[in-house]
Order: sequence, then structure tokens, then C-alpha cells
Amino acid sequence: MGKLGRPSFYTPNEVAIHNTLKDLWVSYLGKVYDLTPLAEEHAGNVLLKPIIAEAGKDISHWFNKKTKDIRTHIDPETGCEKYYTPHGRFIHIPPPYPRTDWANDFGRPWWKDEKYYIGELSQKTRFIRILNTLTSQEQTIEVCSEEYLSEILERYLKYNAHAGSYTWKYDGKNLDMGMTLEENEIFDESEDFYVLSMQEEQWLPAIHLYFNDDLTEA
Repeated sequence: MGKLGRPSFYTPNEVAIHNTLKDLWVSYLGKVYDLTPLAEEHAGNVLLKPIIAEAGKDISHWFNKKTKDIRTHIDPETGCEKYYTPHGRFIHIPPPYPRTDWANDFGRPWWKDEKYYIGELSQKTRFIRILNTLTSQEQTIEVCSEEYLSEILERYLKYNAHAGSYTWKYDGKNLDMGMTLEENEIFDESEDFYVLSMQEEQWLPAIHLYFNDDLTEA
């Protein structure tokens, strides 16, 4: 959960950088999961290979959106319904035929285990410019449309550790840090720019930061 008691939101680009065996995230069905502990638990297991291959990616195509379970199909050899894994059988998927070495005492399969859940995948990301009027420094950052301005401030802290000591304004008006960009009437016009064949980067909305007297702790 985020600091505001609600889920954290992640961009697909943020998920994508966690693409190694020791730092393994995936997204599916609109949620983001950190499978690093699963990879550590099953290190060296060949059934981990299909998951590693998808590290940092969205694997919603593995799932039936209605049941939220792995997709199934009718096995042409047995006529039985089985999990459909064309990319290869993976952790917690039973073998195609009965085997004495198959241990099914693991409890919930990893894709149904909420302990791996870390947040929501943004349904729409956008870029904004943040201009520090004190230093004239400008940053363009990608944010989630679902985020409050206070959460966007958290993203911006790596560029300015004292960002909380600034008043955030757009078009001369103070912004409500407990509302989203859209709720603050900072609208996403990227689709309009695309239709008009305009360079979006030149027309990104700019949030202006005005320095207050008191500095927050670094």
C-alpha cells in the first residue's frame, strides 16, 4: 500500500526495469506483482524459466480474464481440461500426466497469492513538466493518471529533496495535492496532439513550483 492507505500505482516502464532473476516483477490483469521471493524459493528449478523470460512484462495473456485463473484448453490426447501453457509449464502448474514426484502441497498457486501483490498498473500514463521557479530547473517525468499530486511529488523528490517546501501551481492557481491532475483541471491532451500531428513534448502542461520560506528535512 502507498503512504495514503491506497494502492501504489506503477507505469509499465517502471515494471519493465525489474527484469532480472534477483529483481523480478510482472503485471497481469491490471495489477503488479514482485515475484523475486518466488524466484529465490525456486532457484535452479527449470519450471522457473517461462516466468524469468517474462520478467518486467505484462503476462495478462496467460490468464482467463473472467476466472482470473491461467487459461485452460482441452488436451487433444486425454480429452481433459488442462492449463494452457504454450510458453512452457511453469511453477505450480501440474504435469500433464500423473507423477509420483509432483508435490501439490504448496497451498495457493503464486498467481493467486496476494503476498506478491505490490500495487496497480496504471491504466493511462502521461508526461508532465515540473518547473522550479527558484532554480529554473525543469524536469519532464512520466506519471500515472490515477495518482494524486502528493504522490507525484514523491516521484519528483529524487530531483528536489525539498519539493514539499514549494507551492505547486498551474496556470497561476494553487494545486490541490490531494487530487489528481485531471481533478486539478490539468487535462491530458496527448490524443488531440496526435490527431493534429503536433509534437506533444512542446506542449506538455507545466507545473510551476514556488519556494516557501521553510525547508523540509532532506
